[in-house]
This record gives sequence, structure tokens and C-alpha cells, in this order.
Amino acid sequence: MKELTAMYETDLGLPGRRQGKVRDLYDLPVEGGEREGEADRLLLVATDRLSAFDVVMPTPFAGKGALLTDISLRWFRWVEESGLIGHHVVGTGVDDLPVCDEMKEALAGRIMICRKTAVVPIECVARGYLAGSGYKDYCQSGKVCGIDLPDGMGLCDQLDEAIFTPAAKASVGHDVNITI
Repeated sequence: MKELTAMYETDLGLPGRRQGKVRDLYDLPVEGGEREGEADRLLLVATDRLSAFDVVMPTPFAGKGALLTDISLRWFRWVEESGLIGHHVVGTGVDDLPVCDEMKEALAGRIMICRKTAVVPIECVARGYLAGSGYKDYCQSGKVCGIDLPDGMGLCDQLDEAIFTPAAKASVGHDVNITI
């Protein structure tokens, strides 16, 4: 069995590099034709960085990025097969990436090549416990993202059933809880 090597961050020398809490993103320019050089695709690399409550931890967890990519791709396939809606993923292969072979091997299983789309700055959170910003909201209003919860709940109490609690993505600092 191959030993996993943790990937904390990438620097692939591709244009438009930016970094989220877990993923590194790059623009992928079109090669050949009238649109040569135009970046119409994105390369998303799922690293092994860990984050909790908007803080990136200093120690990566080897294999986490590949697992995150696998879970994401399973959901995208399910959505596509259900006929509900399309998605932005166009590929996962490393062969055509403009990087060295050694880097291709490191990226295998942890990338998605996607169409560029308009970003919807919403984070979707499913909560099974009353913690974090949800607990803070509950203390102020008795609700989390507009959802009424029973009186008398404490920090980290388990909810009767999981709830969907969206948040508006903040460019700096913590995301802001919103109602559905």
C-alpha cells in the first residue's frame, strides 16, 4: 500500500492562484484556437489542510483532500444522474495539466477541472448539534438561521433532527448566518 503524503498547499505556477481554507484554485487557460489563453476553466485542488470555525490548522491530515474530492464527485454524479440540475465539473484527469509529471502524480485524485461560473457566496451547513455561531444565534433569539429550537438548550446539545443552516460567505472573518 502506498504511503500517503500530506499536501498542505500547492504552487503550480499557473495563473490566477488563490487559496481557500482547504482548496487551492488556479485559472486554466484555453490552449489553441481563437480563444487561446482565455481562462474559461478552473483547477480546484483539494489539499489536506484542516479548518474548523474559519481557522486553518497548522497540521494537515494526509489523504483528506483526496477523500473530499471523492465525496464531492459522488454528489456531483448523483445530481447529474438524477436529472435535477447540471454541474460545473468537466474533468478530474491530471494528464493534460500543464505541470510536471511528479506534480501530476501528487495531484491525482484530488483535483477537479471546472467551468468558470458565477460564485454564489453561500455556505451550506447541516447541523446536528448546537455549537459555534448557531449557539450564539440561539442564545440571542432562540433560533438558528430562522429555525425555532426548543427552549433551554445548551452548548453542544444534540438537535432532535439535523437542520440546514446557510451562511453568507465573508471575504474576511467569519461567515454570517442567514435564513433560508
